[in-house]
Amino acid sequence: MTSHTVAFRRPLGASFFLESRGVGHIERPRVTVGFIPLIDCAPLLFAEVLGLYERHGLDVELRREVSWSNIRDKLAVGLLDAAHMLSPMPLATTLGIDSVNVPMIAAMTLHLNGNSITLSNGLWREIEEAAPAFVGDNLPAGAPLDVRALAAVVARRAREGRPPITLASVFTYSSHNHLLRLWLASGGIDPDRDVRLTVVPPPHMVAHLSGGTIDGYCVGEPWNQQSASLGIGRIAASSRQIWDSMPEKMLGTTEAWAQRNPKTLIALVKAITEAGAWLDEPANRPEAARILATPRFLNVPADVIARSLSLPDFHIFHRQLANFPWRSHADWYLSQMVRWGQVAPRADMRAVADRVFRSDIYRAAASELGLPCPLIDRKIEGAHPDPWILPTNGAPVAMGPDSFLDGSVFDPSKETSTTFKQQESLHGK
Repeated sequence: MTSHTVAFRRPLGASFFLESRGVGHIERPRVTVGFIPLIDCAPLLFAEVLGLYERHGLDVELRREVSWSNIRDKLAVGLLDAAHMLSPMPLATTLGIDSVNVPMIAAMTLHLNGNSITLSNGLWREIEEAAPAFVGDNLPAGAPLDVRALAAVVARRAREGRPPITLASVFTYSSHNHLLRLWLASGGIDPDRDVRLTVVPPPHMVAHLSGGTIDGYCVGEPWNQQSASLGIGRIAASSRQIWDSMPEKMLGTTEAWAQRNPKTLIALVKAITEAGAWLDEPANRPEAARILATPRFLNVPADVIARSLSLPDFHIFHRQLANFPWRSHADWYLSQMVRWGQVAPRADMRAVADRVFRSDIYRAAASELGLPCPLIDRKIEGAHPDPWILPTNGAPVAMGPDSFLDGSVFDPSKETSTTFKQQESLHGK
């Protein structure tokens, strides 16, 4: 157990949590949980710090991993029981399109938003030279960089016979890769033809940018704020500006482990859900930043983490039904895998989404906590430019905007969407 202790204060507005009524039979109290050092792993960490795992009858060992491929591989062979996972990763492993072909599930969403795209100072100078109308005083404070500015650099490099821009994401099957592609495509840049995309583990992004091996990246925090604070890069766009209220990470495990340990998994979901609610209380964010900064967890200056945690609605751990694993989110990620040629179209995609994003498991845990859940498993994505209200099995819940940068609306009940149409136009099909 960690040496850090924090008194568990029930979050404001979270008095609906039921008091523990004793822990029932759990198949496997001792559980190993992997994480990558990012702010969005905080619910896993604070479930330990706040004593919530113990409260729900669990003895959890947290294991810090160095890359998403490590997380995937160790889950697949049983060296980890559960883990902090990229939203598309269990979909890819279940489809068998990743190097590991093992059915995996997502039992809950850990976090909404939290990613950004950072560009090197050198690339930013190229943008200022090639497209001055889009930067400097012409770039409103807080606004995302217009991708047409980057397109001007792409065209200039091509004319001059120079190497293409190299941009990194954290994993092939990641929200980061799909967000980066969506951002590039919105400005007419073909991610597969006009730039070079590569993969770099999150903790190594800053070093690769500083060393000049990449020109930019899409990653979760604190690695964007770290580059900005060191003066080696500029944040060009946040995930909120690309797809607001996007699902970033999930609690994942193998399908087989979930089947063998259903009560253990529900206890895990309950503890992590309560930790997320604690993290969403503004008064707790300074303490969260201090603990996350320690060498055991992120090993990054606390002020860098605090700066990221202070951004409005940039890190949502529990509010807005953030922990519910919407199957329409799975549908969207699967559509992007088809869009970008990662998987061939399949008639059973909806069934794959249902198999992997296990809203039934989360509903069971939420019921034991006295938390509301949606009456549906899917919603139209991108249809809400403003806050809105969602009916639940309890009180209605205030939801955040979910707009896409390119103005697309994804309706999972339809076979096509504006997303697909834009891709067909981009490739001239």
